[in-house]
Amino acid sequence: MMVILVAVLHLGCGRRSQTHSTAAAPAAPPDIAFSVSADTVECYDFVEVTLKMPSPGVANPFTDAVCSGSFAAEGGDDIAVDGFCDSEDGSIYRIRFMPARPGRYSYLVAFQNGAFTESHSGSFQAVQGGRRGVVRVDPRHRWHFVWEGTGEHYFLNGTTAFFLMGWDDENVIRSAIARLDSLGINRIRVLLDGRSDHDWSEPVKPSRGFRTQLVPWAARRPADVLAPQFDYTRFQCAHWQRFERMLRFARERDVIISVVFGISDTEVRPAAGSEDERRYFQYAAARLAAFANVTWDLGDDLDAYRSDAWTHEMGTALYRMDPYHHLATSHPRKNQHQDRTSTWFAMTSFQIWSRPLHAWMLDQRLQQERTGRIIPQVNEEYGYEDHYPEWANYKFPAASADANRRAAWEMAMAGGYQTTGETARRGTGVGPDTGGGWVNGRGDSTMTMLLGYERMAKFFTSLPWWETDPHDDLVSNGYCLADPGALYVVYLEKGGDVTLKLGPGRYQARWFNPRDGAYALPWAAEGREWRSPAAPDTGDWVLLLEKK
Repeated sequence: MMVILVAVLHLGCGRRSQTHSTAAAPAAPPDIAFSVSADTVECYDFVEVTLKMPSPGVANPFTDAVCSGSFAAEGGDDIAVDGFCDSEDGSIYRIRFMPARPGRYSYLVAFQNGAFTESHSGSFQAVQGGRRGVVRVDPRHRWHFVWEGTGEHYFLNGTTAFFLMGWDDENVIRSAIARLDSLGINRIRVLLDGRSDHDWSEPVKPSRGFRTQLVPWAARRPADVLAPQFDYTRFQCAHWQRFERMLRFARERDVIISVVFGISDTEVRPAAGSEDERRYFQYAAARLAAFANVTWDLGDDLDAYRSDAWTHEMGTALYRMDPYHHLATSHPRKNQHQDRTSTWFAMTSFQIWSRPLHAWMLDQRLQQERTGRIIPQVNEEYGYEDHYPEWANYKFPAASADANRRAAWEMAMAGGYQTTGETARRGTGVGPDTGGGWVNGRGDSTMTMLLGYERMAKFFTSLPWWETDPHDDLVSNGYCLADPGALYVVYLEKGGDVTLKLGPGRYQARWFNPRDGAYALPWAAEGREWRSPAAPDTGDWVLLLEKK
């Protein structure tokens, strides 16, 4: 049915605005009112066509009817887009389209219920508004990212807030995003679906407007963590609408949301490979893909409940479902479970808790390079601040804010990126009840770890870091990123001096203190093997040399 409908839509795209009807089946709605959100929309925002019908005449609007459409810029190819039902009674359907280029666009949207089809065509104008747009892999420097809308390079500086949507008060959600944004965080891992019946050894308890069960489907017992009795054929629209409001708030701050489809904490989920599961992914793509600030994550600790074959198949399916092909990844417990060579897989999402991390990330980079396909390398779970997971008590003791910051520098100096996690020791439901950290995103003024990450991000974004590669071979000790002959960055874990092999010419050298963000006064450096003066103290330091 879908293939036939889309083919019909493509034939009609670009006609003048009008409404068409075929002979209605007995169950067909008597009237459908079509409306468009705006005649003019900024690139990387979206236009929304709404279908309202007072008498839906359908038993299950999420399975028994189809809303679909086709959008095209003048002189461009048609882009097929799926719509979605946005009301439990089937009275409202929506379809969204995000234009990436300015110009005049035409569209044709249709609703189909059995033999009944009604369609509506129209047009709108897309204009430049300065939005950064979608984050892509940089086509020229494929270890790195770029904002498609502006061409600016994107230095991923992420954090985890799994149950951010567990807050009943949306003001808390917005405040959490605003706080993280103010600390330089530009990507947050957030669950779309997930439930947990434990507190991860943290003082985080469901209470006072916070819960650890998300309800994307209709449920008889939504508060029951282990037996919610979901009806996987019907979606709870209020949950998705709240998620969209969160996305919109984050988008206006250029904060990317990594949409995590699930987590391994319970077995409550649609069966693997089932029609219910595919409907869930399709519905998410139809609702959320028009937001420029999303990336996809098939699931946290995914190899605990899904196979590698499933990951490849669902990742490939999601790539087809998403008209814009947002960045997508999966997050396994064991890092060999990575679909490294597949088109849908746009960045790694490692989990490695052991330290040190620099050599490990270099090895992952080499493994990726050997596949013949270069994509950014991201370690998204390497130790939450002050976290004492039961399974890691003896192997990997809890990491302090300073230890995590240093680990982040190790990974950055390997040409990679990271996602950290703030302490949840300032808990929820347990005094002082002002935090939640990596569990739910909330924090307070005592939580300062991210200041160190912000300084790191500011340092790199002041430079063309995407033009550098790891070059530890150029230094006598420490870690080195370099664009040889133009730019050298050396990270020294315990101060001291370093001998550096330089290209010809004269350089400006200066020390950068990653602990407070301050630069020392510059001096000149030159010579094929140049030895630096000693760092100001025995803490960690960064030596920056720029060609002059």
